[in-house]
Amino acid sequence: MAKQKFDIIQSTCIPIAIDNNNTDNIIPARYLAFTTRDPKFYGDAFMHDLRYDAEGKPVADFVMNQPEFSEAPSKGIHEIIVGGQNWGSGSSREHAAWAIAGYGVRVVISSSFADIHRNNLLNCFVLPVIVSREFQLELFDTIAKNPQAEVKVDVPNQTVTNLATGKSEHFDINSYKKYCLMNALDDIDFLLENQDKIEAWEKK
Repeated sequence: MAKQKFDIIQSTCIPIAIDNNNTDNIIPARYLAFTTRDPKFYGDAFMHDLRYDAEGKPVADFVMNQPEFSEAPSKGIHEIIVGGQNWGSGSSREHAAWAIAGYGVRVVISSSFADIHRNNLLNCFVLPVIVSREFQLELFDTIAKNPQAEVKVDVPNQTVTNLATGKSEHFDINSYKKYCLMNALDDIDFLLENQDKIEAWEKK
């Protein structure tokens, strides 16, 4: 998936207010048989069986097909998902994280995540942000009133702010993963960056 440095992300949001939105919803199991790593392929499969009916026609009342949320994420537009509680429950398939990243989402905000899915998101350069239930519901309410409302995620300071209300919360992130996100490094990149230190330690 695309490696982008994380600093401050300010964007409109896609509200997917589904509690226990499991990985089979995020990407149906039939897509696990494919060997491609094309981001667009998996991005097109994101929430597929809720976005489309059995004939492949868009489901009009599903949030991602509504005009104000149907445009795929781009810089500053819909790069953030506000999800329901227990986002990413179910099987541990990393394809679910591939689908979210492939769609163009950079941040998922929820009051809780399934642990394995949360780690998979981080490995795919998608930031999972855990907020209080009250803040989560406030975000849903704000977006319902104004789909153009923006949220600011400040990774260096680990804060998320509802710009419509000014309310802000701190979020936790592992310091190693924070460093990797802010420098667009995956685990291999990090090791290569520290190759000299590793070799010096081995010589000791």
